[in-house]
Amino acid sequence: MNAGLLRLILAQVCLHAAMTGTRLAAPLLALRDGHSAASVGVLLSLFALTQVFLALPAGRFADRHGLRRPLSIAVVSAMSGAALAGAFPVFPVLCLAALLTGGATGIAVIALQRHVGRAAEGPVQLKQVFSWLAIAPAAANFVGPFVTGLLIDHAGPTPGDLIGYRVAFALLTLLPIACWLLARSTQELPTARAPEGAAKARAWDLLAEPMFRRLLFVNWLQSASWDVHTFVLPILGHERGLSASMIGTILGAFAVAAAAIRVVLPLVASRFSERAVITASNVITALVFAAYPLMTSAFGMGLCSVILGVALGAVQPMVMSMLHQITPHARHGEALGLRVMTLNASSVAMPMLFGAAGAIIGVAGVFWIVGGVVALGTRSVWGLQAPPPENPATH
Repeated sequence: MNAGLLRLILAQVCLHAAMTGTRLAAPLLALRDGHSAASVGVLLSLFALTQVFLALPAGRFADRHGLRRPLSIAVVSAMSGAALAGAFPVFPVLCLAALLTGGATGIAVIALQRHVGRAAEGPVQLKQVFSWLAIAPAAANFVGPFVTGLLIDHAGPTPGDLIGYRVAFALLTLLPIACWLLARSTQELPTARAPEGAAKARAWDLLAEPMFRRLLFVNWLQSASWDVHTFVLPILGHERGLSASMIGTILGAFAVAAAAIRVVLPLVASRFSERAVITASNVITALVFAAYPLMTSAFGMGLCSVILGVALGAVQPMVMSMLHQITPHARHGEALGLRVMTLNASSVAMPMLFGAAGAIIGVAGVFWIVGGVVALGTRSVWGLQAPPPENPATH
């Protein structure tokens, strides 16, 4: 990993941590002020909702303007959201902060992924750089909430005092500035242009490409598996009589395993194809989902959680590598935007579907149905095929 890529990873950690910290502080502050759980649910949904609508425009903008301009918009948006929440800590402003910081994260992720993918040379390097870059959200998911929680509890005269929240939001306002300082020296790549005389492309035209549809479906399978585990595990743990801290530990083990496999992937990227890794992940995920409801102890559930974290954590770098190989260089941003939009829309809808299904067929039934769908989807995974590598000079 070179110094330039390290700076971009740290830049994404800073910006993403501003969002994850706000995502912890805003609902806690709303609950402290007496707002209902339903109101807090709406507030939390706003962090993902913006990305559904902004992803495609953000992708097109990145295709036209490269890295710096989209990233500067994301930095200003994230700073504004955190600063407004600290200055005016009332529920409507917290909702605005959720929209601003959530949208900023989506814009930055698309711009960074597009830049890193275009800078890579060859399929092996694509897998390596996306494996390194995928560590950033995992790190931010720890750093943002951890630091924010400490400040809320200890920066004010008493734990949970409004001063503590203001100090936390002040720090979260500074993190996007650190992101810009880290990324501003990155050299822009030449903008890829569509062929002269070509008809104006629409993002939905990408779905006409069979390989892109197949890749998007495969990525959705893995994302839905991630969502069902996050949503249904607490319910299953409650049914098994586990404490909240034990359930949290099991979920934490999943997150640590997903991050750890992404550290290992760059070292073995040359040995395994994207298709082989995703196929293995599908098979393991289906088997774990079949076994999960049968576990009655915290140890058994924790073991399943770790194995599932390894399987699902390995997928995103492989998907990103293949996406950059099968889509035109001039439309990488659009393709990334369509992917982000699809997965975020799924993350908004799936918990409601899982909840309704769980009420009818039980938690075990949800695990088994999703596992069955993943198993059936393995045939689509095996149909994935990247085009022959291009000459690096033309990339």
